[in-house]
Parts: sequence; structure tokens; C-alpha cells
Amino acid sequence: MSNLDLGIVGNSSVSALISASGEICWTCLPRVDGDPVFCSLLRERSDEKDFGFLAVDLEGMARAEQAYLPHTAVLVTHLYDGSGGALEITDFAPRFRQFGRLFCPSQVVRMVRPLSGSPRIRALVRPACDNGRERRQITWGSNHVRYLAADYTVRLTTDCSITAILEGSSFVLREPFSLVLGQDETLQGSVADVARRFLEQTIDYWRDWVRDLSIPFEWQEEIIRAAITLKLAACDDTGAIVAAPTTSIPEAAGSGRNWDYRYCWLRDAYFVVNALNRLNATRTMERYLGYIINIAAAADGALQPVYRVNGSPEMDERTVESLPGYRGMGPVHVGNQAWRQVQNDVYGSTVLAAAHAFFDRRLSALGNAALFRQLEPLGERAVTVHALPDAGLWELRGTAHIHTFSSVMCWAACDRLAKIAARLSLPDRARYWHAHAERIHAVICTRAWNPARAGFSATFDGDTLDASLLLLADLGFLAAEDPRFAGTVAAVERELKRGDFVYRYTEPDDFGVPANAFVVCTFWYIDAITRLGRRDEARALFETMLARRNRLGLLSEHIDPVSGELWGNFPQTYSMVGMIKSATRLSVPWHQASGGARAAHRPRYRRHQDRAGGARRRGPRVPAAPRRDAPWQLQGRAAGTRRDGARRGARTRRARDCRHRTARRSFTGDRTG
Repeated sequence: MSNLDLGIVGNSSVSALISASGEICWTCLPRVDGDPVFCSLLRERSDEKDFGFLAVDLEGMARAEQAYLPHTAVLVTHLYDGSGGALEITDFAPRFRQFGRLFCPSQVVRMVRPLSGSPRIRALVRPACDNGRERRQITWGSNHVRYLAADYTVRLTTDCSITAILEGSSFVLREPFSLVLGQDETLQGSVADVARRFLEQTIDYWRDWVRDLSIPFEWQEEIIRAAITLKLAACDDTGAIVAAPTTSIPEAAGSGRNWDYRYCWLRDAYFVVNALNRLNATRTMERYLGYIINIAAAADGALQPVYRVNGSPEMDERTVESLPGYRGMGPVHVGNQAWRQVQNDVYGSTVLAAAHAFFDRRLSALGNAALFRQLEPLGERAVTVHALPDAGLWELRGTAHIHTFSSVMCWAACDRLAKIAARLSLPDRARYWHAHAERIHAVICTRAWNPARAGFSATFDGDTLDASLLLLADLGFLAAEDPRFAGTVAAVERELKRGDFVYRYTEPDDFGVPANAFVVCTFWYIDAITRLGRRDEARALFETMLARRNRLGLLSEHIDPVSGELWGNFPQTYSMVGMIKSATRLSVPWHQASGGARAAHRPRYRRHQDRAGGARRRGPRVPAAPRRDAPWQLQGRAAGTRRDGARRGARTRRARDCRHRTARRSFTGDRTG
């Protein structure tokens, strides 16, 4: 691939990246950290012998159009040739409820149909194995092809000509066909019927999920797309949340900063669940709480910053020679050596995430004294390490310092434990943790304050800055009205802001001076100046950041401040989280936007219900306004609202005819009704 103008489909088990021309260029099976079956993202197609992609090549292609079906993770691509021929490709990963449980297999579905003329195509399915080292061996039957590998065999079931698939021969597309690619199991039913049913029910699932989001008045479509993207980063099976579904897309051209992000960083995951909680998507948070509680129980108080999707602690980093890299810019890495690093902020990230279980009454499994006792060893560890050197949240490989952000997160662990203890009516433990929090707070204020800058520094007794200092008020360490916060923001603004973008730091590290800006840092800056009352300025900068998304509304990790080109692993959860958080803070409140008292009657997304043999329109439903920050810095709607996904199995199906007339009318239009 020559750029990150890509879309993503997925189902919280697997995901696939798709180019503007409809090529599936990145998919790992059987899960996101598995072997890349399609890997042309990191090795572009160059000749007929290439493999590692799934494509529908249209002869004489003149142009392409692409968009998501509104409020879904279903991506539709239209291809046009120069002779009036056109076709439609619909890509998705099945996700819906059946038999009282969630169905989200390790499977990608592609549906192809002619739109006009006589388009001549080739359907190319060429999966790779062993990190792109070789093309898979095949066996086939009357309507399937098995792509063999030692660890995981992939089966393609199709109603397309098997000969055309095997030989890659061209044919005129006259009838629709479907491709179902996934685990080596026999498909139950005809391919066309199964693909159609999966599509219908997947559309239903995502639109139901979106209806239950509590979104801000402004930037609704942008936030919905960001929320769906975050949902795709969460693994339903284990509760883990990956930083991104890709590996080794460089942070800047030729920088060598190429890392594997297909794992769960506890810090990143905390920010993700906090953002989804703001939108009322609590199911992801509940599953992640189970993930981190299991990790904490096995860790005996000592946490590493990142774990595998299955909770395993080991992920040794190695270089893959078989893939040249994005735009030929290697190396390509599998694994991430960060698991061996000391990053002391991880204790605060874990306790902050777990704190939701004690204060959010929507959750099915509320926190209790037993869970509190499991968290206390993490607090003790935070007390021990709060003034010790570590690699910091930016994961410096060659140096260690006492990073202010790490220490602040250790303070946050103690502060939240004190509040949890008070919630559980454990006054002795509340006093104990409050005393530790006060002591750590005093240490940070003494050793990290830099009088020459009139702001906090990135390290104890240091004179450098990093963008994580913009979070001091958001974490509750300082009040927004505290002049020390304003001074710190001003220092970051002077030294880390370049044009419209904020760098994470500007000093040389193990790879030299950073060339590109870290996207989420600009969102942190937007939030900080909003807290300082500079709302108009923040809104203008937020609109600028929205304009930097790719055409499908997605962001990567880094951005070139000059060209605006996206770099780094994609799509990046940190960046999408930053966008959601800034939008919810900046949006005009619903009650102001919709006319005072009439706000109580504003419509939510309307729905059709099939009851007593007929479709009945359900009346408008009102989402509760997001509440103000609670003292423990938890976000979200008031207790008692319905959890996403908890009631879908009991719903009767909607009136299908009405639904699919609107769903298939145009992939650029919105759903009516």
C-alpha cells in the first residue's frame, strides 16, 4: 500500500483492512495477533506471482468509490470501468446474536454483484502463511477451497466458479457471488443465503449498538465511526483491547520506528474503556475488567505494561525478513519488547479502570471488598515505585528516568483506592490510601515542578517536557483553575506545539528526534485549553484534526505536520479515543442545542419493531445527558441505563422488507425510519 487511505471491517474476533480499490491487504487469523493471511499492506503486489491478498480486479478500472453502510462496520466499494461497467463489493465480518449468544466467528465475508454494463473481473484469493513467507498449499471441492498451513487451515466457501478462483482467470460478472473465508468448517446452507443472512443480521447488530450510544449533539457521525472502530479493537473472547490491528507501519518515513501493536497495553485500554463508557457502551468495559482482574490476580502485584490478547505475558520481539514493510520501509516486527520494560504508570491505569466496577451501577458485576483486596497489592506496588526510574509511557528503550506521568499515575492508584475504600465503608483503608496519595502528591509537586518554566517537567529534577503533562487536570492531580496547570499547558504550547500539532516530546531518543506528531497529544492539548476556558480556539483546532482523518473517518498514530499524511499503526485506538473525548467536551449540550424544555423530547435513533404480525414504530427515546465529572473521574450516563448487548437476544426480528429497502438503497445515504 502507498498510503493509509484504508477502511476496516471486523467483529471483535478478527479484522480486515481494505484498500480504496477493494483489496483486502491485511487480515490475521484466527485472531488479530495471529499469522497474517493477507499481508500486502507490508508487501505491495508487483507481479502475477504475488500472494498475500484478496482482490477483485476490474479490467480497465477508471475509478472507485467507497463508504460504510451508515452506522455499521460494513464497507461497500463501487468499482467502475471506462466502458460503463460497474460492480459493488460488500465486506464485513459477521457479528450478531443467535441462540442466546453472540456469534462473531473468525470469518470475513465478501459479496460481489454487478451494477451496470458488463464488467470483466478476476477474483484473486491468495492467502499467505508464516508471516508472508510462502503461499499456502491448496485442496478443493465443488464449492470450496482449503488453504493449508501447519498451524491454521483456512477455508473459502463460494458460489463463484472454483476454476476461476484457482486459476485467477478473468470472466464477465453477470451474477452476484459471495466469498466466505474463515475457519475450516463446512458452511451450513447455500453460500448466497448464508452471506445474505449474515449481512442482514450484522447490519441489525451494529445499528442496534449505535442506537444505544449516548452521543454528543455535535459531530455525531464522526463519533459513531470512532466508537465502532474502538469496538473492533476489543476482543470479546478474552476482554483484551489491542492498540491497533497492525504491525510495523512506521511512525515516520524511514524512521525505523516500526512496532507491533496487536497486543493489549493496559494504559491504552484504560483510555479506550473510559471513552466508550462516556458513550454508554459498557459491555466492552465489563469484559476488559475481567481481563485485567485475571492478570492482576496472577501478577502478585507486579504488572508489565502489555500482554497478549489471551493474557499471556510473553511476546518476544523478532524481525520478519519475508516482508519488506509498508512502502518498503522495514523492518517488520512480530512481538514487542515493551513487555520486558518497567513502566510504572501501569498501576494507576489498572486501578483507574477497575474503579468503574465500584461506582458505575450499570455494571452487572459490581466491585466488592474481595475485589478491593485484589487491587490493594497494585497500590502497594505503586507506593514502592512512584519515585523510581522507568521507561515511561513513551517506552524509551535506551534510557530510564523518574517520569512525572508515571508518578502521577501511581498517585492516582492510591487516590482511587482511598475513594473505593470510602465507598465500601472501610474508613481505616480509606485513611491509609489517602495518606499515601497525599505523600506522593507532595513528592511530585516538589521534584517535578520547574520554576524556570513555571510548569511541571517531564521527569523529576529535569527540564524537559512531554505531552502527557497535559493530562494533569484530567486525572484530577491538579484543578483546572490551579495556576500550575495553566503554566504547564503554556510551557507545552511553547515547546511542543508545531503549527496545529503537538509532539509527545522533541528531544532525541533512541532513534533520533521525532519527525511526526503523535495524534492523541493534539487532542490532549484541545482538552487542556478547553479546561482553561479557550473554547473557541479548541473548537477550531478540533475541526482541523477532524479534517486530517482519512476519507472513511479513521486516524493512525502519527501525522506529518507539513503534509498531513498519516503514519504509524492503523487505525490507532489512542487517536480515536482522543477524538471522542474532545468531542464530548466541546459539543454544545443537548438542552441548549435543541431548545430548552423541548430537549426532553428529542428523538433518539428510531427503530422498527415487529410485533403482533406488523411493524410498529417505537416512539422517540431520550438518552440521559452525560453527567459531569464525578469526584473519582469516572465518566458516563446515570446508573440504571440499559447495557449494550444485554437485551438483544430477547428482541424479535424487525420488519425485514422495510429495513433492507433502506439499507441497500445506497451506501452513501442514511437509514430512514
